[in-house]
Amino acid sequence: MSSVHPIVLAIETSCDETAVAILRGNELLASEVASQTEHQAYGGVVPEIASRNHLLHAPHLLESAVKKAGIELGEVDAFAATAGPGLASSLMIGASIAKGLALGFAKPYLAINHLEGHLLSPFFTGDFEIEPNVSLIVSGGHTLLVDVRGANEYRILGRTVDDAAGEAFDKVAKMLSLGYPGGPEIERCALSGDAARFDFPRSMLDSGDHNFSFSGLKTAVRYQIAKLAAISDDIRHDLCASFQRAVVEVLVKKTLRAARECGAKLVTVSGGVSCNRVLRDQMSDACNRAGVKLLTAVPELCTDNAAMIAFAASLRLNAGFESDVTQEIDPNLALA
Repeated sequence: MSSVHPIVLAIETSCDETAVAILRGNELLASEVASQTEHQAYGGVVPEIASRNHLLHAPHLLESAVKKAGIELGEVDAFAATAGPGLASSLMIGASIAKGLALGFAKPYLAINHLEGHLLSPFFTGDFEIEPNVSLIVSGGHTLLVDVRGANEYRILGRTVDDAAGEAFDKVAKMLSLGYPGGPEIERCALSGDAARFDFPRSMLDSGDHNFSFSGLKTAVRYQIAKLAAISDDIRHDLCASFQRAVVEVLVKKTLRAARECGAKLVTVSGGVSCNRVLRDQMSDACNRAGVKLLTAVPELCTDNAAMIAFAASLRLNAGFESDVTQEIDPNLALA
């Protein structure tokens, strides 16, 4: 490699965000993201549209990132891409581009787990040292609790047995005729709502394990809507606030319980749902009461991005790991 601080270029195309980032040591030289608004009309991601747009956006983002970083492609020390989990047709685009660049410039290729990118993202600022922690990854497709002992030392404590938290937000938002993605819309409506008006279930809160379930909560909201003669703006806001409170309470209590059982002194939170201000505030309060440190990813690293993939790749590269360019993408790639 050309320097003590290798330059890593990463591509993220696991779902409907196309992203390219360039990282040198702990300096983010460029981070470009193109979001796809076309899926809003369908209330969810359409794989064919997503992959087609990745093909359109990736070359332009690559060119823009290299220009912004002030480097030539030949100066990159390693190329990385998300290998899974995600949509197969989307993953294929980013991985193929990164593999082609690695082969063309005779540089290492690193296949990165999307979940590892999220899990490590709270450590992106500072000295990049990965401290032992209990990590909550909460997004549209995933809700997991992970016991982290260091980079590449992960033990799954619990996961959702049905819908992910972000998926539940999207589905409830659709029931209430709100926009997509549902998380920001529900959070916005909840600001002026009464969170105590509807008593929704806290599924698996006292299950005795660290797993989650949000399907029953989603169904309870549907039944409540069916009971109402009409849904005014005030009722919609109350439904959003009550639903949001139920999700947040489960996430916070189960995370702190896992931290206590693992003896963790640090809790980290990442993923798109971690942008939710109520979740951040209540997790912070709970951690303060428990005497546990809290570290959250900055908002721009919570949603899908390539900077977190470059970070994970850089750590792996520095540890002497690299992937074979023949390694296939895996839509169901497990973290541990």
